[in-house]
Amino acid sequence: MRAQVSHFLERPFTRNAIMGVILFNALILGLETSKSVMNAAGGLIILLDKICLSIFVAEIAAKLYARRVAFVKDGWNVFDFLIVGISLFPAGQGLAVLRALRILRLLRVVSVAPTMRRVVEGFLTALPGMGSVFLLTGVIFYIASVMATKLFSEAFPQWFATLGDSAYTLFQIMTLESWSMGIVRPVLEVYPYAWLFFVPFILVTTFAVVNLVVGLIVNSMQDAHAEESNAATDTYRDDVVARLERIEAALSVKGQSR
Repeated sequence: MRAQVSHFLERPFTRNAIMGVILFNALILGLETSKSVMNAAGGLIILLDKICLSIFVAEIAAKLYARRVAFVKDGWNVFDFLIVGISLFPAGQGLAVLRALRILRLLRVVSVAPTMRRVVEGFLTALPGMGSVFLLTGVIFYIASVMATKLFSEAFPQWFATLGDSAYTLFQIMTLESWSMGIVRPVLEVYPYAWLFFVPFILVTTFAVVNLVVGLIVNSMQDAHAEESNAATDTYRDDVVARLERIEAALSVKGQSR
């Protein structure tokens, strides 16, 4: 019985149906934010939301029944369990935030869609390497924040009064959001040679360090895709070998019978 349930859960039809319910439930949760819609059809929307949640609970229960201990060995199963579990908490007084967290069910699309899973797995694989890059970025920001505070705090206390203010201002500059007309050019009017500080900072952080992070994520995604392709190739090869062995065995039996 468990094998039949497991086979049913792995069928493309079942996966596509669950994805459809996830997307439909996301639409329902969005409609709940509209007061006019809730006034017109609030009872129906809440009922549909409960039906979607019931389907998710039934799916998790079926997986637990079919896979038992193997269920917790798959991180995506644990992820789905936590997402659905959050939705089961009562959203009463003091727990209203849990009602807003129900939109996290949409994240289940990641566990259902293989391509999105590959993106997340590539990102998680890149985290160790990204840690070194983030540490380097932190050192650069600390050095630049100390320098900016000492250089510009007297004339521009609104941006560089403290180490924290300078770090936040430099972060805004790194993202290139209103960095020139909003911050750097006013500073240049008082300190004409301030470009010697800001231009290298932008080159190092925005164009070098950020691209390092992007490169690590892309490489990890390519590695994850290559591993998946190799696994699929190995599975196909094993299947072909098994079929050839069965054919050879059948031919050998026919030869002996003659």
